[in-house]
Amino acid sequence: MNKGIAVAGNMILDRIKMIDVFPEKGRLCNIKSQSIGIGGCVCNTAIDIAMLSDNEIKLYALGRLGKDENGQQILDFLNDNNIDTKGVIRCDTDTSYTDVMTIVDVGDRTFFHYRGANDEFCIDDIDFDNLNCDILHIGYALLLDKFDRKNKEYGTELAKALYIAQQKGIKTSIDVVSEQSDRFKEIVTRSLKYCDYITVNEIEAENVSNISLRDKDKKIIESNLKKACDFFIENGVKQVCIHFPEGCVAMNGNEYRQMPSLKLPDDYIKGNVGAGDAFCAGMLYAAYRGFSLKDSLVLAVCSASCSLSQADSISGMMDFQRAVELSKIYQFDNGIKII
Repeated sequence: MNKGIAVAGNMILDRIKMIDVFPEKGRLCNIKSQSIGIGGCVCNTAIDIAMLSDNEIKLYALGRLGKDENGQQILDFLNDNNIDTKGVIRCDTDTSYTDVMTIVDVGDRTFFHYRGANDEFCIDDIDFDNLNCDILHIGYALLLDKFDRKNKEYGTELAKALYIAQQKGIKTSIDVVSEQSDRFKEIVTRSLKYCDYITVNEIEAENVSNISLRDKDKKIIESNLKKACDFFIENGVKQVCIHFPEGCVAMNGNEYRQMPSLKLPDDYIKGNVGAGDAFCAGMLYAAYRGFSLKDSLVLAVCSASCSLSQADSISGMMDFQRAVELSKIYQFDNGIKII
């Protein structure tokens, strides 16, 4: 592979607020500090890959931004990180933003999202005739309304986009948002047969597969992890990866791997707003470089660990060599067996 990776989908301004506690309805909490960052699948994933590769991989951003100051801020940041933005459309709708409420002591976060310009991003916005990349990654399913729409021939507009890319010889990848709804089975499953790669967390994987991945005590059901992977493979995915705070699993054809996350010090984690995208960036980087499934998971775990070190979604990422060095500094030990 030498043509690069295109990342399409959500482009968001993150308004990060560090709070002391998440309040019950009608109660008050204190904002301890606040900052502005960029977020969404396109910004997070593309910039993380750029930092991992030290700008050696060609990267392309595809999506919509408003003609406002927020949109220009995102565009400037992408350009400053050597990401090609010719595929970004500027429109009259305000740029999408998310208020990210992060609890200081534990890093748990809650999102309040304004869809804005992302709501208008559609399949016709992608110039497939001139799309010259090796991998097309689209995210997030369930948060791109025009891609989630039904399509009589392919199931959804997202599925159609993936099909068109595959017909051009481009590997396809998707990411999913962890919304509270019953739409997973209806929308996400229809795209699976057109996916070369899918990276999801345990909540998303459970909602798509209907296979329980946590028990009544909220502990991971290890015996069901491979069953969930089997579901994705049986529905057409070439490689599936499921990540969760305790670790991750992946399957590629008949090969199955399972790995714990790093045992990080209590004061290491500053926020987890971008950890999922960082994990996904690690998997995409590994796929692009042709890593083994085991080495892919090591990099993805380390990439997520980099992200956890900062409150925003991207500034914690490191280059490949420094990222994987974390696996030598901290142990793989979080109660999940290595297989």
